[in-house]
Amino acid sequence: MKIELPNEEFRFVTEDSKLCDAQTAFVLTPQNEKYLQNAKDNGAHSVIDIKSVSKLFGVDRIKIVGITGTNGKTTTASAIYSFLLDLGYKAAMQGTRGFFMNDEMVEGKTLTTPSVLNTYKHIYQAVEAGCEFFIMEVSSHAIAQKRVEGLNFELKILTNITQDHLDYHKTIGEYIATKNSFFQDESKKLINKDEPRASFNFKNTFTYGIENPATYRLIAYSLNNATSGIIQHFKDVVPFTAALHGFFNLYNLMAAISAVHLITGKKLEEVAEVVDNFAGVSGRMEQVSETPNVIVDFAHTPDGMQQALNALKEKELLVVFGAGGDRDKSKRALMGRVAASLAKRVYITSDNPRHEDPEMIIADILSGIEDKTNVQVEPNRREAIKMALIDQKDDEVVVILGKGDEAYQIIYDEELPFDDREVVRELLKNITK
Repeated sequence: MKIELPNEEFRFVTEDSKLCDAQTAFVLTPQNEKYLQNAKDNGAHSVIDIKSVSKLFGVDRIKIVGITGTNGKTTTASAIYSFLLDLGYKAAMQGTRGFFMNDEMVEGKTLTTPSVLNTYKHIYQAVEAGCEFFIMEVSSHAIAQKRVEGLNFELKILTNITQDHLDYHKTIGEYIATKNSFFQDESKKLINKDEPRASFNFKNTFTYGIENPATYRLIAYSLNNATSGIIQHFKDVVPFTAALHGFFNLYNLMAAISAVHLITGKKLEEVAEVVDNFAGVSGRMEQVSETPNVIVDFAHTPDGMQQALNALKEKELLVVFGAGGDRDKSKRALMGRVAASLAKRVYITSDNPRHEDPEMIIADILSGIEDKTNVQVEPNRREAIKMALIDQKDDEVVVILGKGDEAYQIIYDEELPFDDREVVRELLKNITK
């Protein structure tokens, strides 16, 4: 990718050494430094350090909010973005769902945190569009690979830390340390006070929580039908209502409300007034059908599954899920244990097997389930969903986990069309009971 920058001595910048020429400067990052000589051999106009190039993209002319955590990044980012727009601000958001500006999608789904230069490009577009805020999800991979280099964050947010990505980080200790490394500077931070694994620089730190005293504390809440709560911030005691369901979403809402209050200076009451306008994120606890009741969620970690299923604990649950291939194998048995402990029946199937044998992934999941009486195995995801829908009775809820709003299934290197929500709608047309 080449990016054109007007009014510079070079015409383009790139991270790709193969695209360098007399008009193109090579932007040196921790990921591409081994290709520096190749960039020079290709006649790069010049070599620019990633931090030096940041000002050319206007990163100092917009307030950047970075959100990291195992679960909740996408919902929290989307809620902040929604609140800002409803309060009359211009804002942009980059993350798993894509790149959005001022309530319009600019680019579709991408990496949670793209390359440094791609992020700079998005910031440049946001600045040109008059945005005051740039909200971005920050993955553990991006922190480890220094893909947020050169960015001065107005606010850094921690949602939680549970097990994920051990295929990359190798140990839970390394994963926790990577997440926490994002919060060791003196920039403004907003930390989940109920997260025991959090470690951070106390300077300029604000907290939110439900169980422990915090700068922003939820002192009362109700999860009947819709969600409502009361936030205490020093002497301010402010109620809010929301369309989101589930105890875990209270944390996402608390993070978003607190963040918007911190970065805008608006009264807490003003922020609380727009909370109910946020309808949630596609593929996150999304009710695909009301009768019969079918819910699709992105949960793909043991903790994420537990949160999603606990949000529906008053119901009898039929849970369909699998686990991704070429990813952390140690979480598979834990996912099986969680599903078996919280569901009436479990249907173990394929997720995105990639280069692994789906049967082997399923065997890993099964190893965490002692009593397999109410467990069925069907590697074909469509058939597994069909089985659950056929078995579903009365007030039972079919919960399909792992893929959310993904519209494909990855088998080897191919992305084959597959959307859990569309599959459910199609199957329900043909299922008669």
